[in-house]
Amino acid sequence: QVQLVESGGGLVQAGGSLRLACAASGRTFSSVFMGWFRQAPGKERDFVAAISWGVSSTYYADSVKGRFAISRDNAKNTVYLQMNNLKPEDTAVYYCAAKYGSSWYGRYDYWGQGTQVTVSS
Repeated sequence: QVQLVESGGGLVQAGGSLRLACAASGRTFSSVFMGWFRQAPGKERDFVAAISWGVSSTYYADSVKGRFAISRDNAKNTVYLQMNNLKPEDTAVYYCAAKYGSSWYGRYDYWGQGTQVTVSS
């Protein structure tokens, strides 16, 4: 079992930055992929970024490439999402998620409660 707790959401103006954090606890993380997803009102939950816990390979949705960066701190069992040059269309509830396996793609089994990010124009 993995427990995930997100923090760092808030209100920011367009062009600004926010950093989300996801603190993980529970099972060991050597073979875990950690991901960030987001869901805007009335829309499906979309993939944003993922990172492998072992070798720190990263993956991004095209819509955030060059603006967002995912990273991890092994000592703190925490994954971060640095979001720069935010746009109003980035407004959503952001979720941290985790899965075991050999790929970032596929079903994530563990989810945090979500944190709201609102970008004003």
